Amino acid sequence: MNKKKVELLAPAGDLERLIVAAEYGADAVYFGENRFGLRSGVGFTLEDIRKGIQYLHDRGKKAYITVNIIPHNDDFKGLSDYVAFLGDNGADGIILSDPGVLSVVKEVAPDVDVHLSTQANAVNLRSILFWYRQGIKRIVIARELSLAEISYISQNIPDDLEIEAFVHGAMCISYSGRCLLSMYMTGRDANKGECAHPCRWEYALYEAKRPGEYFPIEEDERGTYILNSKDLCMIQYIPQMIDAGINSFKIEGRNKSSYYVATVVGAYRKALDEYYKKPEAYEFKEQWLDELKKASYREFTTGFYLGKPYESQNYKTSSYIRNYDFVGMVLDYNEKTGLATIEQRNRVFKGDKVEIIGPYRDYFEQVIEEMYDEEGNTIDVAPHPQQLFKIKVKNRVKPYDMLRRKKV
Repeated sequence: MNKKKVELLAPAGDLERLIVAAEYGADAVYFGENRFGLRSGVGFTLEDIRKGIQYLHDRGKKAYITVNIIPHNDDFKGLSDYVAFLGDNGADGIILSDPGVLSVVKEVAPDVDVHLSTQANAVNLRSILFWYRQGIKRIVIARELSLAEISYISQNIPDDLEIEAFVHGAMCISYSGRCLLSMYMTGRDANKGECAHPCRWEYALYEAKRPGEYFPIEEDERGTYILNSKDLCMIQYIPQMIDAGINSFKIEGRNKSSYYVATVVGAYRKALDEYYKKPEAYEFKEQWLDELKKASYREFTTGFYLGKPYESQNYKTSSYIRNYDFVGMVLDYNEKTGLATIEQRNRVFKGDKVEIIGPYRDYFEQVIEEMYDEEGNTIDVAPHPQQLFKIKVKNRVKPYDMLRRKKV
């Protein structure tokens, strides 16, 4: 068993999501500017990164910055200045996959810890010890390893080398994300953060001598999604993950919404806190899994952790399962009036039954019986994106609490 408590590591695609991750219980957040990370659509500016690092440090949490592209020569332009900026602003770790990038970090910011990205495909002890000798402080283990393999590795590495592993989120059909399918089919390079996700598309079998005839690979008139993986979910196996020697539980999803981050981080936080209260008496609670299913998800899989994933593909659809709508975020609460100021995220009506969630507590339900605009006028609907409105709430709320509504 790990002597230190396992770190809960959350993704963030912009400053709001970073704050949400921290507020809902993440011990650390990984994020970065889009030039050198594998999510081209993230919204961090250099100033946002500076603010994000400071926000996390003020709360005793850590900031890990993604610099994990597989770079060509031109991709090194501006890298030294960026790494120097990260070092000057107190980044706790830089996540990378390329030896060339590692050399830049060692030259420019030698005091910043370096984490090896899952993109480097570290699947064996010898490779991991090689990277350790190059100055790597943490290995983001490849997704293709079982708990037994990870346990063997953790028992045979130096005490100051940490293991980080994904516990939740989207899975990739290729080896830990090293994929050329997107580049081949769309010209968008997945290894530079521009994946078009062709693994999620619908496919059919085509025979060259029968032009125009497409044969479904499964018994489905629309074809089949033969490359489409289910989402990883290991919340039911927290003791086994800890016993395997994993130091950091990583949640995938830098392109996911603030609501997704809040829901998933909150569920894992509750499970981990319950475990550490009394590990020998720990029992999994089905409500944690139910909570995860209130965020958008594909069907769940345990990936490679329990053995070869023979049932990890969803051949019928690549669509997400969405049972709830995120309808608003709390900005402010007036103790005297009981009115909460909400920023709308989806159309919401007077009379709607909503669940209100917040960090470190269970959600509560209520019907929206009173609804006002910013001037205090009674309204029946908040139809405009990010519209501010007020509602009467039956329990105390605080900023970054969220409203969700079950789909009918």
